[in-house]
Amino acid sequence: MVLHRPTDDPLTASVTNRESKVNSKVSPWLSAIAYPLGNRLLLPAYFGKIEIHGQHHLPAEGPVILAPLHRARWDALLVPHATGPSVTGRLPRFMVTADEVKGLQGWFIRRLGGFPVNPRQPGVASLRFGLELLQQGEMLVIFPEGGIFRDRLVHSLKPGLARLALQAEHSQPGLGLQVVPIHLHYDEPLPRWGCQVSINIGTPIRVEPYLQEPPKQGAKRLTADLRHALERLSPSPETRSLIAAHKSEMAA
Repeated sequence: MVLHRPTDDPLTASVTNRESKVNSKVSPWLSAIAYPLGNRLLLPAYFGKIEIHGQHHLPAEGPVILAPLHRARWDALLVPHATGPSVTGRLPRFMVTADEVKGLQGWFIRRLGGFPVNPRQPGVASLRFGLELLQQGEMLVIFPEGGIFRDRLVHSLKPGLARLALQAEHSQPGLGLQVVPIHLHYDEPLPRWGCQVSINIGTPIRVEPYLQEPPKQGAKRLTADLRHALERLSPSPETRSLIAAHKSEMAA
C-alpha cells in the first residue's frame, strides 16, 4: 500500500527563522570522559544495585528509537549506561523537553547529543533534525510519556514518537527502523543514595509493517503496541497488579 503524506505534515511545512537551527552535536572529548565516568564511578557509587536485562535485544546497527519510561533525571544517565558505547558501541542522541536544556545541565546535554523539543507544540526544526538522525542510522532516545512520572504505572504515550517513526520509514523505503521499549524501575519513587534500579529492555518493534495502514491508524496502533510492550516489561507482580487495577478503573 502506498502511504500518502498528509498535507498538514509539520515536516513538510516551512521552517521559521526562529527555529531554523538545532544546536546539537556529540563532543568527542566530552563523551569520552562523561560516559566512562558515569558508568564506572558515578552510577555504581550512587545506586546500591543496577540490574539490566535484555541487552541482547539492542540492534548493533541501523536506525533505532529507544523508548524508555521516564521516572527520574537519573534516566538520562542510566539509559546510555544500559545501551550506549560500552554495550553497542553507539552514542545515543536524546530528544528532550526544552526545560531540560537550560543552564549547566543544558550545556552538557547539547554536547552529548541531546536536542530540545516542545512536547505540546513541537517545532519543525526539532522534528526534522530527529528525522535526519534516523535517516542516518543513528540511535535516538525519546521518552514516549513526555515527562517524568514517579508512580509505577505506564502512562498514556504521546503520539509524536510513532508519527516520527512512520515518517522516517516512509521517507526512505527499506530504512529498517526499530523501536525498542525500555522499562526503568526504581525501588523508591524518588531515587536516593543506595536504592536499587532495574532496567528491562524489550524486543524491538519493526516500524515498516505499520506503513500498510493509513497514517493515523498506523501511528495509533504503533503507540498502543509500544505501551503494551512497556507494561509487559514491568519487573514486579506488584507493579503489574497496579497496572491491571488502573486499567479496570479506566474501563469502569
